[in-house]
Formats: sequence, C-alpha cells, structure tokens
Amino acid sequence: MPCLVGLIAIFAPRVAIVLIVIFSDWLGDQYDTVLWPFLGFLFMPFTTLACAWAHDAGNGTVSGGWIVLIVIAVLVDLGSLGGGGSSVRSKRKVYIRSD
Repeated sequence: MPCLVGLIAIFAPRVAIVLIVIFSDWLGDQYDTVLWPFLGFLFMPFTTLACAWAHDAGNGTVSGGWIVLIVIAVLVDLGSLGGGGSSVRSKRKVYIRSD
C-alpha cells in the first residue's frame, strides 16, 4: 500500500493526501490544526506530503536530507503554480491593424 500511495503522489498528490488522511495519521501527527493541511492540499500538495514524510521518517524532527526533500517539493509546487501563466501568455496572439 505505501508504494501505491507513493506512485499516486507523483502524479496526483491531492489524491494521495486524501488517501493518507483516510488510512493513516501522518498528517495528524505532523500538524496540530486542520488549517495547514487544508491550505497545503489547496496550494502546495507536494510540500505537504514531503513535510509529513520527513516528520514521520525523522521521528518528529526534520533535519539533513529531509530538508533538501522539502525544498525540492517547494520548488516543484511553485513551478506547477507558475507554469500556467507563462503558457497562457505564449498562446496570446497580437494582431496589428494597418489602415
């Protein structure tokens, strides 16, 4: 089951977050409130998953290579958010009228 959730997390991180919430307590252990996982679900799902994984693997502390994983997850999330605007701008056509 963890391998399946890992594969789902690569292609559909929000589905993986829902499965983790239903079948485990990873996010409940990582966050004290419901607000941060919810915001992570909406805006930065890869970072939310990376933080939960790092917290679970590090037995409550996040250090070393886990910080690198979280930084990579933040960059992936920011890249997926910012990519939409540049693709829209490149598809815009400019027409010049000559009278």
